Amino acid sequence: MKQDEKRASARAMLDNPLFHLVMGDLEEAAINGCINAPVTDDETRAAYAAEVRAIRKFRGKLKFLAEEQATADGKGAPA
Repeated sequence: MKQDEKRASARAMLDNPLFHLVMGDLEEAAINGCINAPVTDDETRAAYAAEVRAIRKFRGKLKFLAEEQATADGKGAPA
């Protein structure tokens, strides 16, 4: 996939209100799971926290791809 195609696809996803709604719901559910996990259940809390980090990282990656700076990912750099 070419950089222009990646950029266009990322913009299309970010322009879709349903994407933001679904991602917000997923993030909110994971945060609530982390908060409401039993105090002694560190494993569950860590799993929910990892889910929140993954969702935020995915959003950040899409925003990066949608920006013009996405061409500076090192693949087109001179040797």
